[in-house]
Amino acid sequence: MSVTAPLEPPSKRDSAEEIAQDVAAVSRLQAVPTLLEVLCDITGMRFAAVARVTENTWTACAVKDDIHFGLEPGGHLDLESTLCIESKRSNAPIVIEQASTDPRYSNHHTPKIYKIESYISVPIVLSNGRYFGNLCAIDPAPASVRDPKILSMFTRFAALIAMQLDSEMSRQEDQSQLRNAHAVSELREQFIAILGHDLRNPLQAVYSAGALLEKKLADPALKGVAARIKVSVKRMSSLINDLLDFARARLGEGMGLRIAEVDNIDAGLNAVVKEFQDGQPEREILANISVTCKVRCDLGRVQQVASNLIGNALKHGTPQGPVKVTAQAEDTELVLNVWNAGDPISPENIGKICEPFWRESASGNREGLGLGLYICSQIVRAHGGTLSVTSTKESGTSFTARLPLDANHLDHDAGNARPH
Repeated sequence: MSVTAPLEPPSKRDSAEEIAQDVAAVSRLQAVPTLLEVLCDITGMRFAAVARVTENTWTACAVKDDIHFGLEPGGHLDLESTLCIESKRSNAPIVIEQASTDPRYSNHHTPKIYKIESYISVPIVLSNGRYFGNLCAIDPAPASVRDPKILSMFTRFAALIAMQLDSEMSRQEDQSQLRNAHAVSELREQFIAILGHDLRNPLQAVYSAGALLEKKLADPALKGVAARIKVSVKRMSSLINDLLDFARARLGEGMGLRIAEVDNIDAGLNAVVKEFQDGQPEREILANISVTCKVRCDLGRVQQVASNLIGNALKHGTPQGPVKVTAQAEDTELVLNVWNAGDPISPENIGKICEPFWRESASGNREGLGLGLYICSQIVRAHGGTLSVTSTKESGTSFTARLPLDANHLDHDAGNARPH
């Protein structure tokens, strides 16, 4: 037997790639050839197939062909020439024992086109409700297929194929996610390498050149230019450091910590205050730092928190008002607080200020990337602590970081804390 209707390519409205993936998924189901063999043996029909059926295409996914129908897996039929599209639209089986005498199908175009007498087709519906296609069988001779047991067998086989397809597609999705995870990991490594090396090295060279020029030049104006070069490089280096921390926190590595016992954390925090005071002598920074015990923490990271909070207070606080920095030990916690006067943070934005790249739109100061408070929150969280903020017109704005005095309870990889 040969097909008299023309084979057709997939409709342009369907994704050829998606259909090819579905055909491949069925080809990986080892039970399908056996199921088609069993259907043909029990019914006496000599052609059986699993077809992918959409509103636009009919595609063979698996075929048992003992009548030389001329269709291979991946082959396509004119959708409207088939009965599968009617089964899809009604979501019901179609069973024909002898088309030439059947009251409904004796004049139907499908049996005439393909010169068939017997036909049976049942829907294959996946667990998510997606109509995949049909399990069907045909023969040019009549066949006794109206027996409810035959239809039940087809229905159960179709359900079995659907279950196996669900499992196969889930497995493929898992593999795809794994490949994507590997790709993200590689991208992360490249991104961090660029930030940590390829950008930092040229900046260091520019900074060194600026420092050399500032030292060698006699002209005050030119020395000022050299000094501004150094300041700009420091600012760019700070931005790169923020991006590097953000990349580590968001792309998988987490906020790395090096926990050690710090005998005198006061000196480390006072050094941060002095750096700001030296850089902005016109501003008043009142420090009351008195931690009278040892602290197990990452000192550099705690200094980074203090630096970001103080810098944020100087930037957004009242220029004529002071910035207050306090630190002390309370029970089992190191409590670091930074306060400033000025316009309060609006209540609707309190919960957003630690989000990455967020800055209050009303603020006139748009310097930086909006990562400082996010990085602070991640460092504090990695230590097992909390960062809170209160802000009102009457009492000013106050950021409070609470960190455990003893970070021994943290796992070795505790620094890999990630945002929730």
